[in-house]
Amino acid sequence: MGKRSKKYIEAVSKIEKGKVYSKEEAVKLVKETSVCSFDGSVEVAMRLNLDTKKADQQLRGAIVLPKGTGKTKKVLVIAKGEKANQAKEAGADYVGDVDMLEKIEKENWFDFDTMIATPDMMPLLGKLGKVLGPKGLMPNPKTGTVTMDVAKAVDEVKAGRVEYRTDSFGNIHGVIGKVSFSEEDLLANLDAFVAQILRIKPATVKGEYVKNISITSTMGPGIKVENSFDK
Repeated sequence: MGKRSKKYIEAVSKIEKGKVYSKEEAVKLVKETSVCSFDGSVEVAMRLNLDTKKADQQLRGAIVLPKGTGKTKKVLVIAKGEKANQAKEAGADYVGDVDMLEKIEKENWFDFDTMIATPDMMPLLGKLGKVLGPKGLMPNPKTGTVTMDVAKAVDEVKAGRVEYRTDSFGNIHGVIGKVSFSEEDLLANLDAFVAQILRIKPATVKGEYVKNISITSTMGPGIKVENSFDK
């Protein structure tokens, strides 16, 4: 492991080893322990008691954060006719069908953060799965990016929608804002994110569902948070 910076060591010294903080204390600390020179993101990580070998315990979805993410996302919509017009009116950055897919395939073009597609376009998208999948850009019905309501999907992405999915260890990560956000706004987003994960608890989970929760800023140290969200 590379040598830690002076700023990082100083940040770590503000966190009591082994202590689990209230969400209010944790949010205050995550702002104080930001070590990057830019306005870093704040992320939440939840370790869940899930067996991801079971299909019903592989969680995936999206949530619109009440206070947004602090990032303006570029949206590409793959649709034809009236749906393409609706996407343009809703403020999509790029709209097209075969032309856009060819641009991705032939020019290796990825000047967008989220791709939304109507269901009828998915067969055409199939051949790009190997390119879009690893980048997390493949539209999926579970995250609301395969839909006939393209205007609503564009609105949600622009309003601060974040996607989440469990990794093979049962962990879920999500961005809940920027370091520059007020403590109140970060708390509102944290509450909303955790509430969503609690809401979709699989019925087959035995015992404690949430093992631990932590938040961190970009390149900053992790801060353990009390699980008092469902109380």
